[in-house]
Amino acid sequence: MKKFLAIYLGTTDGEKMEKFKALDEATRKATEKAGMEGWIKWMQDHEPSIIEQGSPLGKTKRISDSGISDVHNELSGWIVIEAESHEEAAKMFENHPHFAIFPGESIEVMECLPIPEM
Repeated sequence: MKKFLAIYLGTTDGEKMEKFKALDEATRKATEKAGMEGWIKWMQDHEPSIIEQGSPLGKTKRISDSGISDVHNELSGWIVIEAESHEEAAKMFENHPHFAIFPGESIEVMECLPIPEM
């Protein structure tokens, strides 16, 4: 089995988020509840493939030769899974609650490659 990192992406000011924020409070709370129920079901359905359940991501600091700065990006969460192939890993996220219920934009899946031998 190969190991894959999936990154949940979303923006705080994208069209999907703006529509979500415009919902009345009761509808927004019902959507959040449905989203969490869907997410929990997704986790249960894919439990054998989940290596690390991951977490939401907070604010970002960028460190470079110029120093440390606060930056904003679309990264909102992560998870590590295993699958036979990249295609199989990607298919696991089709219709995921991150974007099917919540106002998330997309999910990117990449293989975790072995460290090259020296």
